[in-house]
Amino acid sequence: MRKIFKAFYSYRGQQIWLLLLIIFPILLWILPSSFFDGDGLVLCPSRLFFSIECFGCGITRSVMHMHHFEFDDAVYYNVLGLVIYPALIVLWCYWVYKAYLRLKKSQTIAA
Repeated sequence: MRKIFKAFYSYRGQQIWLLLLIIFPILLWILPSSFFDGDGLVLCPSRLFFSIECFGCGITRSVMHMHHFEFDDAVYYNVLGLVIYPALIVLWCYWVYKAYLRLKKSQTIAA
């Protein structure tokens, strides 16, 4: 387990982490906005046992439609997507910034 953590904090591991952080939103943009709209596996306990949607139901679909600038559909699936999506953007920017700082730090240590 320690080798995994050492590999992650190495210079190469930091490069891979930063690359994954940058590629992930692009991959979500390539996927169609209706990718998560299907009636697949239900994981929400309130929907599974009581057939009642909770406050969290539809947030993934809402965020995906927000990512594709389809605001009407996003609000249709869940209004909380209007709050969650900007929070996710801020969190993503923070992670990219911290990964960049760790990459620079590991680069100076390796040199």
